[in-house]
Amino acid sequence: MWLRWQGIALLVLGRREAALERFEAMRAQDPQNAYALASMAQIESQLGRADRALALQQALTRLAPEQAHAWFNYGFMLEAAGRLEEAEHAFREATRLSPKLDRAWYGLGLTLIRLRRFDEAVEALRRNTELQPMSPYGWYQLARVHVDRHEPQEAEKIILHLRQFEPKVAAQLERETGLRPAQPA
Repeated sequence: MWLRWQGIALLVLGRREAALERFEAMRAQDPQNAYALASMAQIESQLGRADRALALQQALTRLAPEQAHAWFNYGFMLEAAGRLEEAEHAFREATRLSPKLDRAWYGLGLTLIRLRRFDEAVEALRRNTELQPMSPYGWYQLARVHVDRHEPQEAEKIILHLRQFEPKVAAQLERETGLRPAQPA
């Protein structure tokens, strides 16, 4: 327990390498310590060592396959690395384990967009916006997908919706898409 608190304190102080050493020591004492493994993966990612972070995160999904957040983080790292099919699998596993994990639905949507599977992306992003209706990110991506699918009327509905609580994002979409929906009477 002492190593854990030391690692956390070192992270607060911005001393990632020293914190990493503490979490590695925790894992050496207990190779099944999921917290240590997750912490190591996160620190390696923050340090820009993507390959090492991915390997650790994958090990975490094997150690704790029931942890939706482990799968989400793995999917996030895979998507960033351009390993899209693997990222899709990881995000789908996260959403299966925790259907209300809105970030996993968002990550799945982004991955499906990059795979140019727009119909499936719409489904994932709709689920994200149902879970996080006041977050503009899912709405923004959903509008972009509708434009890519040549459905400007759907994108306009989203722009009108965003004007109600995120006018800057709505304006950004208008600039990017050229769509200028009129307010309904």
